[in-house]
Parts: sequence; structure tokens; C-alpha cells
Amino acid sequence: VQLQASGGGLVQAGGSLRLSCAASGSIFSINLMGWYRQAPGKQRESVAVATIGGRTNYADSVKGRFTISRDNAKGTVYLQMNSLKPEDTAVYYCNAWRATESYWGQGTQVTVSS
Repeated sequence: VQLQASGGGLVQAGGSLRLSCAASGSIFSINLMGWYRQAPGKQRESVAVATIGGRTNYADSVKGRFTISRDNAKGTVYLQMNSLKPEDTAVYYCNAWRATESYWGQGTQVTVSS
């Protein structure tokens, strides 16, 4: 499974961005897809995840502002980010689980200016 993320960029505080991640290869049976982020000097943290059945989970820091969605047929996952804050600045990574295997996409930089 290969993951290709896109959609990062520079935005002012209060603005919005939409990240996309497209899976290719053996995308069948991908159960969990999600987004993680890593800010400079910090550990990578989970932002939002979604199961193939549509269950979602969010980090407390993004609840009510970010929305994760999936298109299972296309093997894509999206992250709509609204009301962005400077503390959301990080490299965002797409992640997918198929059986016991975890896959990572390349990161996409999100920078929120104050």
C-alpha cells in the first residue's frame, strides 16, 4: 500500500485547509485510515482516525474544528481543518492499517500564521 498526501500549505489563523490522502496498491481490507501530525521538537500524535465502517475518533485539541472522512471505494481519506490555530502547525502524515500492517504516507506541511 502506498499513500500519497496532499493539501498542506500556509494559512492564517482562523482559516481552513483540506488534506487528502490517496491509497494505491492493495487497498482492499484497509480498515483504519487516519491523520497524525508532528510539530518541531514534539512527538508524532494522532489527530483523527476513521474505520472502514465510519467510526471516527479525534484528538481533544481538534474536536469541533476538524472532520475526517473516507471514500472506501477510492481508498482515500480527507481531513477538513477549520478554525485553524498556530498550534496546529505541524507536518501531517496519513496512516493506514491493513490487517496487522501499518503504512505511512509522506508528510505534508501545514503552517498556521498568527
